[in-house]
Amino acid sequence: MDETVDQAEPTEVEEPEHEEGEQLDPEVAARRAAALARVRKFGDPVLRTRARPVEQIDDALRAEIARMGELMHDALGVGLAAPQLGVLHRLLVYRVQPQAPVSALINPEIEWRGGEEEIAEEGCLSLPSVLVEVERPVHIRVRGVNEDGEKVVVEASGLEARVIQHEVDHLDGVLILDRTSRDQRKEAMRALREAQAAA
Repeated sequence: MDETVDQAEPTEVEEPEHEEGEQLDPEVAARRAAALARVRKFGDPVLRTRARPVEQIDDALRAEIARMGELMHDALGVGLAAPQLGVLHRLLVYRVQPQAPVSALINPEIEWRGGEEEIAEEGCLSLPSVLVEVERPVHIRVRGVNEDGEKVVVEASGLEARVIQHEVDHLDGVLILDRTSRDQRKEAMRALREAQAAA
């Protein structure tokens, strides 16, 4: 997936990078299904709860980050926030390029948003079968802490900026449904009901 977001091409935040209807390798599909089974889905109250700041960075937290990275990889996602796994920590992981290492942000705060905004489609591992258009700033600066306890500042653009904003929303109990139009929200709710009925 490209680093920049083109309005003509949908951007699936958290969602897999394969084409609709494309058959996954059976082993990859099985790993993805197992990973997705661990992700909290729409309707779970934890997804609407504001996460608490991480107080201590230790080996247990680093193990949690490693598990989140593995689960995100198996789910074929590009981002994952701790509340999606039922953990109310202000912690997120992401990787927008397949070969890149997983990045973790602890207690992230978006301290600056650029004036340029762009609309793109986003998906979410917690909202199966849903893609909605979301308008977000193209450029952001986020401050946080990495898994070694070091302060970090990330200046992100394009897809990276979109993924970070999506995951920070999860830390605040905000979903993509809250950031789209009323018509798209109604359509998304219909898709969610159909997916739940089929499950």
